[in-house]
Amino acid sequence: MDKLSNQAAGIQTVPHGVVEPRPTRAHRVEPLLVEIAWEVCNQVGGIYTVLRSKAPSMASRWGTRYLLVGPYEPASASVEFEPTALSGVEGQVVRQMRDEGMPVYYGRWLVTGRPQVVLLDYRAMFSRLEEVKYRLWADHDIPTPGDDELINNTIAFAEMCRQFLVLMSEHESRRAIVAHFHEWMTGAAVPMLRRQQWPGATVFTTHATVLGRYLAMNDQGFYGHLPFYDAMAEAKKFNVEAQHRIERAAAHGAQVFSTVSDVTADECEHLLDRKVDVILPNGLNIQRFAAVHEFQNLHRQSKERIHQFTIGHFFPSYHFDLDNTLYFYTSGRYEYRNKGMDLTIESLARLNYLMQQAGSEVTVVAFIITRRPVRSINVAALQSSAMLREFHTVTRAIRGEVSDKLFDAAVAGAVPDLNSLVGEYWMLRLRRAIHAWKRENPPGIVTHDLVDDENDAVLNQLRACRLWNQQHDRVKVVYHPDFITPTNPLFGMEYDQFVRGCHLGVFPSYYEPWGYTPLESIALGVPAVTSDLAGFGSYITQLMPDHENQGVYVLRRRHRSFDQSAQDLAHRLFDYTKKSRRQRITLRNSVESFSGHFDWHNLGKVYHEAHELALDRVG
Repeated sequence: MDKLSNQAAGIQTVPHGVVEPRPTRAHRVEPLLVEIAWEVCNQVGGIYTVLRSKAPSMASRWGTRYLLVGPYEPASASVEFEPTALSGVEGQVVRQMRDEGMPVYYGRWLVTGRPQVVLLDYRAMFSRLEEVKYRLWADHDIPTPGDDELINNTIAFAEMCRQFLVLMSEHESRRAIVAHFHEWMTGAAVPMLRRQQWPGATVFTTHATVLGRYLAMNDQGFYGHLPFYDAMAEAKKFNVEAQHRIERAAAHGAQVFSTVSDVTADECEHLLDRKVDVILPNGLNIQRFAAVHEFQNLHRQSKERIHQFTIGHFFPSYHFDLDNTLYFYTSGRYEYRNKGMDLTIESLARLNYLMQQAGSEVTVVAFIITRRPVRSINVAALQSSAMLREFHTVTRAIRGEVSDKLFDAAVAGAVPDLNSLVGEYWMLRLRRAIHAWKRENPPGIVTHDLVDDENDAVLNQLRACRLWNQQHDRVKVVYHPDFITPTNPLFGMEYDQFVRGCHLGVFPSYYEPWGYTPLESIALGVPAVTSDLAGFGSYITQLMPDHENQGVYVLRRRHRSFDQSAQDLAHRLFDYTKKSRRQRITLRNSVESFSGHFDWHNLGKVYHEAHELALDRVG
């Protein structure tokens, strides 16, 4: 492996597995914490959820000593950022940088907790970009391409972060500063700060290694081959050498190196050549209810709204009993194999067979929610949605007309012929709606017209597994290649409401450093399936051996074939379809209670330990 020379970079890391004895903290002045990420006020992926949901807990502990730093992106800043008057040390630094011609914005992030935030317009660094790139190459052996927009942007941002932190330390002579960097997009600042002997403490967290994602997507034996990869050769093969070198330099340059799960910790040790010091699991702000029936009522209300979609999508072709229907879902970024979408679809096909053979009267509607390039919503889906609105309009009008005329007849002492209470106009409109409603073809399996229909892996596997939504199928599928939002004409509800209305979340990931989707599921009182290759699944297994009784099933995928895992998952899903309504309610109660462990007020304590360890290591 082509190794980065830590000595050349001015980096001296602590030997693996060695933790120095901690000095007393009795007289330590409370430090400042600066948390730096590309997704501060800038939603790109899962790290945005980590930072946004963690903010109230961090603000509660650190108060005005907590500051977030991110890139200034005008579109997102316009809705997520509120400028405020300059104050404190950070205000002095912002004023000085502005005086030097650098556009820097200071204010509050408009999320719960309203933490202080500084946004750096990294574009101001473009004029010095070649100089910064030269320093990365000469001092840290990190060559960077000239035409990669994201790499250029992140290097410019990292340089501006470096300048900001240097000025912070110059203005703050009394209190120590802890700088916590997230992911390779901010990582270039870490080795640069270490080389110039910046007096603060640094923590670097990788939420998933750059190289690991590529290898897992392209190697079915990823976990078995992990100890034997030539990381630098593989990085060059996948054209991510610059990102890999930045990530590796940050891992070796930080006083404390961390990741989100023991699954990713193994990956870091082999691909980045440093053992992690601390595991930092991800959490959420878990909303607990004073009474159990509150979240059960929310489940019922959200389920009724999903029923409306089901009626519009399926009932023009045939009917089934909604009271005996279960809603399963899987969602997440479109990483067909990494997210376990392939295993989910195969298991649904096997579940369909098992239910047919058993003569089950239950219907399973399985939603696959992700984002793909689409032209528009499918015309048939829009027509069904429009016809459903027409039925609501007509039935409401008839109900009002019948009610008024029936009341008038009753108070007059007459029992009218009910057929005479509805006017000809509304009856004719109702008959027309019924005729237009009927459809001979089975319901579609995808709600949108995809840009590349023929090469979509999810759609092709649904076809190959013959999940066609025929009337005799006990498992129906709805592939929805767009996120669910209140403005979505098919659902018209928040994603959280959609999840709460479902019965089971299915996330059998092959590569998942943590896995927010099953955590979001249980936080909303919905049982979930995860896998032992997901950080969340591994954490659950260690935390609670009886997790299945708590509504979380961890599917074994490590050292097992695809066929074995698919068969296991299909039988687990089949077992769930056989549960009574009372058993499902009991399971929702258990998972809702269990979810409290993942509140940031509990998991945030590990972050505080990481920051204390970094301070100890810089003395």
